[in-house]
Amino acid sequence: MVKNNDQILEKLPYGRPFLFVDAIESIDENGVRGHYTLDKDADFYKGHFKGHPVTPGVILTEIMAQIGVVCLGIFLLDDASRSAVSVALTSTQIEFLKPVYPGEKVTVVSQKKYFRFGKLKCTVTITNAAGIEVCTGEIAGMVVPKMQHHE
Repeated sequence: MVKNNDQILEKLPYGRPFLFVDAIESIDENGVRGHYTLDKDADFYKGHFKGHPVTPGVILTEIMAQIGVVCLGIFLLDDASRSAVSVALTSTQIEFLKPVYPGEKVTVVSQKKYFRFGKLKCTVTITNAAGIEVCTGEIAGMVVPKMQHHE
């Protein structure tokens, strides 16, 4: 059973350099709040607008999904007999409002819309360090216990 937020992070199915969660600040059955600081030396900045790097929307969407859907899904599925979850993103509808630059710390706030039959749908928002909303939208995914394969 998950007893603290670090245990949720340990169950994430991602590793560096594709892990986009630094910490979970709060989590309950209705939502999650967490943050991530973008690595100013990340490879994707080298070619995303030469001379004026901006975080790609696909990376912002991934940050939103990892904190706002996957972390929350792990919390909602928590059970002593489950050590991992499988996650498949099923839909995203994101509006990008402001650019996010290399090295910026962003905060994700996710509110659960519903969790039924393994499908989790959330309203997710990212704000920058100044508290300004930089993107917002809805993300849905299938979050199910990872099955053990028997031969």
